[in-house]
Amino acid sequence: MSRRSKTFKREIIPDPIHKDLVIAKFVNKIMLRGQKSTAQKLFYGALDELNGKVPGEDSVNVMRKALENVKPSIEVRSRRVGGSTYQVPVDVRPARRLALAMRWLIETSRARGEKDFAKRLAAEFLDAYNNRGNAIKKKEEVHKMADANKAFAHYNW
Repeated sequence: MSRRSKTFKREIIPDPIHKDLVIAKFVNKIMLRGQKSTAQKLFYGALDELNGKVPGEDSVNVMRKALENVKPSIEVRSRRVGGSTYQVPVDVRPARRLALAMRWLIETSRARGEKDFAKRLAAEFLDAYNNRGNAIKKKEEVHKMADANKAFAHYNW
């Protein structure tokens, strides 16, 4: 049993424009060195960039669908059993699924070649919405790894 005190989750304030917690979390993930207003400008710039790209869809809905497409359902965790380490496939908790999807979208956006980050993020949202792009490739890679190690699923306890 741990001697540490119980940690509590901080309450996140919804974003000021859309009143949405997911968008607030996404802005917090984009933020570097505490510059939240810059992160908000970049995110809302990406949403403005998405407007009109997908006919009949709002830019926030495109972002939500992109996040849903990137969320992994299974991943591998290392388990040490009798001197050897096995990669055991486990289901991903919902909060971790969202965090991984956001992280992968932001990392792959930063690695893109477009001029500014808002355009990169918008392009990555569009790619993820259409089930292509590097964030989707990362998700498929994780799923492939879990599928390859499903023989060790009985070590999951």
